[in-house]
Amino acid sequence: MKIIKVLRNKSGMEMVQVAILVAIAIAVGLIFKTEITDFVNKIFSGLNSANF
Repeated sequence: MKIIKVLRNKSGMEMVQVAILVAIAIAVGLIFKTEITDFVNKIFSGLNSANF
């Protein structure tokens, strides 16, 4: 019976969903670390070379 109450608790399910989304975001960040770093470096080098 206690398990059913925990599963029906909506705030607990929301926390699980947030934890899953954070884990997915971290995994994607680790998988595409070099691509993300190259992209950020390219953007900042373009901003630094712009003449304002």
